[in-house]
Amino acid sequence: MKNKSLISITDFSTEEILRILSIAEGFEKTPEPHLLDGRVVATLFFEPSTRTRLSFESAVNRMGGRIIGFSDPNISSVSKGETLKDTIRIVSNYCDLIVMRHPLEGSSRYASEVATVPVVNAGDGANQHPTQTLLDMYSIKKTQGRLDNINIFMVGDLKYGRTVHSLLQAMSPFSPTFHFVSHPKLRLPDEYKTFLDSKGVKYYEHEQFNDLIPEADIIYMTRVQRERFTDLVEYEKTKDVYVLRNSMLDKAKPTMKILHPLPRINEINQDVDQSPKAYYFEQARNGVFARQAVITYLLGLKR
Repeated sequence: MKNKSLISITDFSTEEILRILSIAEGFEKTPEPHLLDGRVVATLFFEPSTRTRLSFESAVNRMGGRIIGFSDPNISSVSKGETLKDTIRIVSNYCDLIVMRHPLEGSSRYASEVATVPVVNAGDGANQHPTQTLLDMYSIKKTQGRLDNINIFMVGDLKYGRTVHSLLQAMSPFSPTFHFVSHPKLRLPDEYKTFLDSKGVKYYEHEQFNDLIPEADIIYMTRVQRERFTDLVEYEKTKDVYVLRNSMLDKAKPTMKILHPLPRINEINQDVDQSPKAYYFEQARNGVFARQAVITYLLGLKR
């Protein structure tokens, strides 16, 4: 177990995912401030991050562990030309677990192959973001009381949205119905539709969703990611196509919740923040518990 990493959400079985959610619930109810005494976690962020990096660091600090690493590769030896392989091999000597974010797809998988300690993928390009998926599932379970048969609307950037890609894979065993709402330029890639087809999961694609909001249990908003576009003209055309406003929620289910992996730009109007249906700030808080669960599970401290 000590050598197990979390790079893709598919690295965990459905049973393991449920176990992680149970461990997260335990941390929320009962903090364990000395569980990581004497342990060191390295956070290597080759790409900017606020919520993910700070929630991992908060998770470690809350359990008595220590943090090393960097949030800007320009202050590391990477700026001198050091290879990713050498960086990972060296850092493995100094810690018990590595958390890494990198702009290149596949970089975290490669890091896990050369590291001598577990590696947690904190986002690799447009590919995967598995711990975000786990906190999303924890948020869904907390707010809906279940994971089964949830009607989930995913809105915005479905092409580059790694949180979307991970979440639809992880939720597929629980008989969800997905509604994918996006501009034609940002539709869900075919490979993920093929995956859902293979699992017998129902999904629908839309360009508008105002009239469909009353059907939703979860609305999962995403920002259009400027950093993923090579053509900024295309970015400008798509960035403000979907904006959720409080006035659109009048006919929503009382139990419906709005999630967002954050940061938001314009896609959720600030007048939504006061709605009882807004859950994205609580969702971010849930990230601490989910990441505590992942770290302790991979280190063999929780089973």
